[in-house]
Amino acid sequence: MESNQTMPTVDTPADFGFSALLETLKKSNFPPEEIERITAAFDFARNAHEGQCRRSGEPYIIHPVAVAGILAEIGMDGDSICAALLHDVIEDTPVTDQQVRARFGDSVEQLVDGVTKIGQIPFSMSQEDQQNENIRKMFLAMSKDIRVIIIKLADRIHNMRTLKYMPPEKQRFKAKETLEIYAPIAHRLGIRAFKEELEDLAIRFLDPVAYDEIAKTLESQVESRQAFLEQIRTEIQDRVRKDVPNAHVTGRIKSVHGIYRKTYMRGKTMDEIYDIYAVRIIVDSVFECYYCLGIIHDMFNPLPGRFKDYISTPKPNMYQSLHTTVIGKQGVPFEVQIRTWQMHHTAEYGIAAHWKYKLGIGGKDKFEERLAWIRQLLESQKESDDVEEIVNVIKSDFSPDEVFAFTPKGDVISLPMGASIVDFAYAIHSAVGSKMIGAKVDGRITPLDHQINNGEIIEILTSSHPRGPSRDWLKIAKTSSARSKIKSWFKKEKRDENIVEGRAEMEREFRRNNIVLPEKQMQDFLQKIAERHHFATTDDLFAAIGYGGFALNKYIPRIRDDYNKLVKESEPPKPEEAPTLLPQKKLTKTPEGIIIEGIDNCLVKFSRCCDPLPGDEIIGFITRGHGVSIHTRNCSNVPKNIALAPEPERWVNAWWDKKVDASYRVTLACTCINRVGMLADLSGQIANMHVMIHSIFTKEMKDSRTVIYVTVTVNSAEHLKSLSEKLKKVKGILSVERSGL
Repeated sequence: MESNQTMPTVDTPADFGFSALLETLKKSNFPPEEIERITAAFDFARNAHEGQCRRSGEPYIIHPVAVAGILAEIGMDGDSICAALLHDVIEDTPVTDQQVRARFGDSVEQLVDGVTKIGQIPFSMSQEDQQNENIRKMFLAMSKDIRVIIIKLADRIHNMRTLKYMPPEKQRFKAKETLEIYAPIAHRLGIRAFKEELEDLAIRFLDPVAYDEIAKTLESQVESRQAFLEQIRTEIQDRVRKDVPNAHVTGRIKSVHGIYRKTYMRGKTMDEIYDIYAVRIIVDSVFECYYCLGIIHDMFNPLPGRFKDYISTPKPNMYQSLHTTVIGKQGVPFEVQIRTWQMHHTAEYGIAAHWKYKLGIGGKDKFEERLAWIRQLLESQKESDDVEEIVNVIKSDFSPDEVFAFTPKGDVISLPMGASIVDFAYAIHSAVGSKMIGAKVDGRITPLDHQINNGEIIEILTSSHPRGPSRDWLKIAKTSSARSKIKSWFKKEKRDENIVEGRAEMEREFRRNNIVLPEKQMQDFLQKIAERHHFATTDDLFAAIGYGGFALNKYIPRIRDDYNKLVKESEPPKPEEAPTLLPQKKLTKTPEGIIIEGIDNCLVKFSRCCDPLPGDEIIGFITRGHGVSIHTRNCSNVPKNIALAPEPERWVNAWWDKKVDASYRVTLACTCINRVGMLADLSGQIANMHVMIHSIFTKEMKDSRTVIYVTVTVNSAEHLKSLSEKLKKVKGILSVERSGL
């Protein structure tokens, strides 16, 4: 959906592209009665959108017609085409869902409702929260009818094709959302054409310079590339058809986004990408697939490690094909894909092949199997109140990069790239994960945070008297399924422990945010927090925090605001006879940019236990003979309640001056996996941010981990936060924290 506005229209065909849609439907052998119903839906939508225009100035009806055309091209059914034509009438016009149901039936109305975004959004909800809620609603509708997401993908494709008319900030938001959410969903559904176009259009707006560079490179060499591809295709076709007469051979060049991922995101050159060129061989049977593979390996030299058999081990989206990369006589590597026609239909149209080829993907049972992941995803999120979880699942679990590992019995387990032993164990069965005490990879004992590689044989070691999962596994697990099962176990088996953990975490957050209340008032305060989030008691709230079902860090800003409001309301009013002016302590500004209350010309030093930085909340402590020592308010050496501390008079208020222009040293403790090149990558990332390193040393820990202590110069707490976030992206870095060394 795009914002409507009344604008002068530009010249457009009288039928808004509907005649082209009808031609596509007739070529697909749609029955006359279906075409009549689709025509009625077009007339209904055109009248409803009368006077509405897109940002381009075109009549709005062009958009739903274009969406319907995209669906017709992939062979979707009549209900889907009607719903595409009507998908914005409930949201953007006075038309009601009852009117749509009465005119076009329950099926069409339910599809339209599933695609329609949430109408009543609270004003307090952020743009990101709105996005999350819309995605959750979409997935709920998908679980009832998968056609909802196929219509939504077509809607997003046309909006991305016309995104140039949107403001720049809207372009980047939509492009990022497309790349992170909609393209992975298209991949998971197996609709290759949707996935590749969405990725290419997204990169065009997210990184236009790189997109243009790749596009121009491909365009400048288009004739030579096409000539090379045609030569290879003809050579393979002539040879293969001697033994497999019905073989169909085609060629293609990799998509812009596919090249972008390997050049700009993985640091490769165009010469290092082995599958820029691809030849596809389509045959009638699985036997002929393997027979053709033998012919290809006889004709060309295969590259070691570049063969993948997705026929015997299909991808989660049911994609099947043989992939092999070989080197031609010119020394240019290219990929060969070999599949049957049925596999090809599934690879091109994914879930849509169900409608295009009348259960061509293997019948109703196979179709239901392919939809099981949606219900599993929704089921796995019931333990959490955080709507962001589904979005995180899409970003991680739907990654196009996958690894395949084997159980000792030869069963294949498919997981996202970067998955750990914990993910592997829970992918087998939740009981296996809960009983796990260790693992062997290719016969060798391996830490549970080991990242799985293709082809590894993994044996999960279990105990007949299991202790259950560790809370640390939540940090190790990459897939939402594994995290959800771990949380579920703690919720069911360890309620008392969860309450203790949750209470301790709440107390830590309260100390960090200086939230202090008398015991009775604190109990009332916590009860209100619990009730707001639909917990009957504070113990239920603590238990949810303990097993990970309540993300406390997300809600702490709201809790802090409630606390400040409560404190302000609790302050007794000043008596009328009180003097209007109270004596104020003198504020002194030091050369270090610190403002101290009540002390003149004092020496200031920064405590090494917490390394205060501009932007931190600070407090001063008067030392004997050494001036004032500055600490952060949440430093472990600062009493929680100053009034109850020994010698409270030695603690003084202090603030950073708003205009601080200086550099400060701070030490970071970077916990990481011990690997070759880690120190070089870490220091390289710091150098890329133009940050000075003063000292660096390492301390080896257990379980193949190391802590790297690095002292750097920064100019503010915000600068330090930015540096820490960059360091966390270095491969193998587990955590980055300030250290008091």
